[in-house]
Amino acid sequence: MNFNAEIISVGTELLLGSIVNTDAKDISQMLSEIGINVYYHTVVGDNPERLKAAVEIARRRADIIITTGGLGPTYDDLTKQTLAEAFNKKLYRDQNTVDRLISRHARFNSSRPMTENNFRQADLPEGCTVLQNDHGSAPGCAFESDGIHVLMLPGPPRECVPMFKNYAVPYLMQFSDGEIHSHNIHVFGLGESAMEATLHDMMLEMKNPSMAPYAKTAEAFLRVTAKAKNAEEAEYMMQPVIKQVTDILGDVVYGVDTDSLENTVLLLLKEKELTIATAESCTGGLISKRLTDIPGSSEVFLGSVVSYSNDAKINILGVCREDIQTLGAVSDKVAVQMAEGARKLLGADIAIGVTGIAGPDSDGTDKPVGLTYIALATPDGTFIRMTPGRRGDRDSIRFSVSSTALDMIRRYLTGKPVNPNA
Repeated sequence: MNFNAEIISVGTELLLGSIVNTDAKDISQMLSEIGINVYYHTVVGDNPERLKAAVEIARRRADIIITTGGLGPTYDDLTKQTLAEAFNKKLYRDQNTVDRLISRHARFNSSRPMTENNFRQADLPEGCTVLQNDHGSAPGCAFESDGIHVLMLPGPPRECVPMFKNYAVPYLMQFSDGEIHSHNIHVFGLGESAMEATLHDMMLEMKNPSMAPYAKTAEAFLRVTAKAKNAEEAEYMMQPVIKQVTDILGDVVYGVDTDSLENTVLLLLKEKELTIATAESCTGGLISKRLTDIPGSSEVFLGSVVSYSNDAKINILGVCREDIQTLGAVSDKVAVQMAEGARKLLGADIAIGVTGIAGPDSDGTDKPVGLTYIALATPDGTFIRMTPGRRGDRDSIRFSVSSTALDMIRRYLTGKPVNPNA
């Protein structure tokens, strides 16, 4: 039997945007892994009437209702009381929880008396399964009523996620008829819509495994998902699909289940024992930041020159002054000299040079915002790629350019055309 879950996140602070609702994301991922579908996320404030209304809607469309938040000791923590009333459950004071609260208070707050309202956390629905809180005071609980399984969890992620993983998942496993597993195929150089068009017929025919395209900043990915009795069976189902997709998409695929484009580049550099340097103008050091955000990058990354001014390009990287005066700083010749200058200056095996117009305004010429020249200097020669003017804000243009530079490196290191559009 397929079970469908709805997650109801309780907390006015979530509605106001004061806190990001990461609980719903984390719980959804873990439910997927045990084969339970999540069709709805609901967020409701600390209001018993609105919470009760949300529960009434959820019980008509879900087999499992999971709430987060509202289990604490204060007057606005009303989740247990509200759900107990909605499902005609009486609350009782659980002595084991009382003892645990007293013991915990003695360990962490021995100098202060324990206030009476703390014991409200031990009031639980009759007949429930207590879900232990290893990282806080408020326990969770689970019960069944009229075929609906209700689980209540605390709101703080450091309490909610471990409780769900360690106690709620074993409780829910009895209702799952399989496991859901996924792999992500990461793509740069082909947008979500183009990827969907390429694989449209294949996706329509598939049921299990299934595929779905998604967009990310400056790139896209395709998720392949299979539901099976266990992980091994799911893998057996997915691997032929992943191979077929990567064969169809070709060299725009930069990895499967990789953390990022920059992580892929660093792993390749380490594998080939090559070092890298950068010379950045319009990206302002973003390429080097993305690389050095990853621990261990110092093994291959030697340094960067953020040559934002023309004088820096000339005096530090050795760019020809006449070329800048004649062609402008945003030109292919300048990008090439920046890359080759950085490679020589820092003694790197390969180096990237980037110059362009990030916007919002142009550089006083007729060159459009978004125009960029990226050069990659290597022992096999220097490669150049031009990205035309594009729409977008300054941040999105800079990020897209940095991704293009990283993809050029990735292509060179894997023996693929560095400039696929040439």
